Amino acid sequence: MKTHAIEVQNLSKRYAINGSGEVTLPEALARSASRLLRLSKRSSDVTPTKASEHWALRDVNFAIEPGQAIGIIGRNGAGKSTLLKILSRITHPTTGSVAMRGRVASLLEVGTGFHPELTGRENVFLNGTILGLSRREVKNKLGEIVEFSGIGEFLDTPIKHYSSGMTVRLAFAVAAHLEPEILIVDEVLAVGDAAFASKCLGKMKQVASSGTRTVLFVSHNMAAVQQLCSRAIVLDDGRIVGDGDPSDMVRKHLDICLGSQNNSRDVTDRKRSGDHGKAVRFTRWELLDASGKPAPRLRFGEPITLDMSLHSTQSVQSVVFDLGIHTAEGTLLALVSTQQWPREITFSADQNFHARVRVDDLRLMPGSYCLSLAVRSVQTTLDHVPTAGAIEITPEFFHAGIGPTQHRSLVHTLPTWELNRPAPNTEQPSPPQSGTVILTPSAAAA
Repeated sequence: MKTHAIEVQNLSKRYAINGSGEVTLPEALARSASRLLRLSKRSSDVTPTKASEHWALRDVNFAIEPGQAIGIIGRNGAGKSTLLKILSRITHPTTGSVAMRGRVASLLEVGTGFHPELTGRENVFLNGTILGLSRREVKNKLGEIVEFSGIGEFLDTPIKHYSSGMTVRLAFAVAAHLEPEILIVDEVLAVGDAAFASKCLGKMKQVASSGTRTVLFVSHNMAAVQQLCSRAIVLDDGRIVGDGDPSDMVRKHLDICLGSQNNSRDVTDRKRSGDHGKAVRFTRWELLDASGKPAPRLRFGEPITLDMSLHSTQSVQSVVFDLGIHTAEGTLLALVSTQQWPREITFSADQNFHARVRVDDLRLMPGSYCLSLAVRSVQTTLDHVPTAGAIEITPEFFHAGIGPTQHRSLVHTLPTWELNRPAPNTEQPSPPQSGTVILTPSAAAA
């Protein structure tokens, strides 16, 4: 009989909203403090909140063979993080069962499994002990961990003094090199720099290709899922809606994300991850045509103009906007940012904010593209909507003139060519014209 590395049967998870459901210790302390604050007010000022419930997962069933690399994809709020928390034994399911066979290493958020008062070195040995390794086994791996993480000079510094990027570097190095049978990695790699994220994907591909360890990978980067995983599971509204070949599942996921219901320009109530959207929240975006009017789609060559509306509940300084345009598979084509803008952007508490950006020189080929919205401060990401909606480019030309010829490319270029003709040959009766000819795109096609 074949033994599964992970077996999930009839798994469901219910959370109580404003009620008395299962809570973690930090949540329990926060609720106690909230009750004390309410008691300090007059009873007439207190409006009781009605308890309700939310099913993060419903009747989830799947089995994973040892050595498989599985991608878990879905929209924000689909249930991905809840599933991984249950698999990592951080929280318990409401109904159903989970069987995990082998040592499990989880990297779900920055600092998972680390004690802030301990040094990097001490945390490496602590994690090794949790995984059941001897001190000698961890010591033999320490050199590889330090080299991969690149934080050697800070190894004996307490973790509480690390930046989020340094913490992610060490956490991933520990999880990947202490050789657990099951490695669970959430979107936490988005915190690190692009070079290190690429390095991590390479390491996970190496781990997955070994055939001895099982990898569960959650990411909004569809290209990474297709590159790394041999199978993908699509979650939506707490249920499995697809399970199979990664390319097929990515298309299914994008069909859900870009469907008419989810492609609404109103993103106020769109589900967020973690604390995103609490201090500052995107409320709406609008695509505008060249005349500044709302448009469901743009013609080829037309400038891309986006209107964005936000609401802030807190005062925030040094705000940066990041707008991403991605392919249907998740590859980032362009990142439009205010990072280099000379003026500082600040938000006041309880403020409605409006911003508009226009991009003239990004000539996307006809097709559908995904839009992501993000706003951040120096310290943290304030709000992030990874799949805010779709931008559709039609084949109709914005200007008269020569149309796009790069049928297999993603962008249309307007190059300037220089052709250097040879000097005339006196022996030829009709020598070609000599000199340099410069070919530039016509103004109509520009």
